[in-house]
Amino acid sequence: MPKMKTKKSASKRFKVRGSGSIKRASANLRHILTKKSTKRKRHLRGTTGVHETNLNAVRAMMPYAG
Repeated sequence: MPKMKTKKSASKRFKVRGSGSIKRASANLRHILTKKSTKRKRHLRGTTGVHETNLNAVRAMMPYAG
């Protein structure tokens, strides 16, 4: 049986933590920033975890990531 391929777009967007959880960047911080408040943009910085309803889909895209 051949190896399963990793979705390259998923490998660039998600990282698996040592605990097995998956981290991702926040959306809505790329363009049209003038109408967004400074507080809103500040809270979109950094990373957050993938929601539990999407975990199985993300893990399926990255079969060998942890």
